Amino acid sequence: MFPRLAARAWAPRADNTGVKDRGVHLQYSFQGGDQRGAEVQNPLFDLLSAVAEHGSIQQAAKAMGASYRHVWGACKHWEQVLGEPLVHWAQGQPARLTPFAERLLWAEKRARSRLVPHIEALRAELERVLTEALDGHQQVLTVHASHDLALPLLRDLAATPVDGDDRVHIDLKFAGSMDALRALAEGRCAVAGFHVPPLADHRKLFARALKPLLEPGRHKLIGCMRRTQGLMVARGNPLGLRGMADVAARRARFVNRQQGSGTRLLADHLLAEQDLEPERIARYFEAGEDSHVAVAAAVAAGVGDVALGIEAAARSFGLDFVPLVEEDYFFVCMAPMLEQPAVRSLRRVLQQPRWAQTLATLPGYRAVHAGEVLSLTRALPWWRFRTPKQAVTQALRRP
Repeated sequence: MFPRLAARAWAPRADNTGVKDRGVHLQYSFQGGDQRGAEVQNPLFDLLSAVAEHGSIQQAAKAMGASYRHVWGACKHWEQVLGEPLVHWAQGQPARLTPFAERLLWAEKRARSRLVPHIEALRAELERVLTEALDGHQQVLTVHASHDLALPLLRDLAATPVDGDDRVHIDLKFAGSMDALRALAEGRCAVAGFHVPPLADHRKLFARALKPLLEPGRHKLIGCMRRTQGLMVARGNPLGLRGMADVAARRARFVNRQQGSGTRLLADHLLAEQDLEPERIARYFEAGEDSHVAVAAAVAAGVGDVALGIEAAARSFGLDFVPLVEEDYFFVCMAPMLEQPAVRSLRRVLQQPRWAQTLATLPGYRAVHAGEVLSLTRALPWWRFRTPKQAVTQALRRP
């Protein structure tokens, strides 16, 4: 039994003046069955999405498992609630959303995408509360981690053990890579998740950012996965963007991530690597989005031309993707925590074939060193070296 989030949009009520007031009411319930990630059910937007996708009231009804009469009645109901037409429809013609309905649907998608980390955190917290109430002996592992689409799937695997393993509830909270590492240093989590490309040069931005937060011997890394980051662009890549130099040259509107995120650090690194000043990137210093899904939604909605992010998020919004770099995603904990039962359970889940199989379903992911305990100097070859040549040699040995 898990918490299921739902929303009731713009439920009308009449005041004493007869004017309808519109409000958004959120609620959650505990139900059986699966509701993954940041899904939030809402009948209005489910209806608009189905009509937009299928171009037919009848086909939309079939996809929703409802009758034509029910869907048509729902359209008329929501038009009355909102005071605006939602669907253009004529006999023998495909159904189309009105401009108002299209704007409403995209605005909701973008708002929801911005809230993905927070919705997932709320669901995880509610699940933890329920789990503790039902089973006071349940293992709970608090993890602060950089946003990633695979981690909620890892949490699900850890909650459904195999081969006699202990079940562990991963209390997952998304934060920027630097913020997650600070949470570990301050004792607010047992494990932190961050990502870094395979760099050899100690003078790079990643080294300067990470070294104050990690200490060889005191911290231990746990391999998790490898994923691809690149440019998210509209289908067909109309601006012909192949790298950050093209983004600068074409003055493409860039949707950035928030300060403190690993992807924002990666963007800074890619610019520095090509001697590009951030000022040359349009909108680079505007307030950043909190997740890969949010920047993908912004590009899909036409708010920006390009964003840096993971391939899986780009594909989920029908965007094209230009790969730029593979990076490793690590978990990190204090060395004594490695033998704690919850951390051992996490490592076993990462080592199981089903984790590699899960990653294979996401574009741009693969299991590399999953579940292995790695030293900082092994996993991050720029951490300690005598000569640049030796550092490069270590980097080339990586799989």
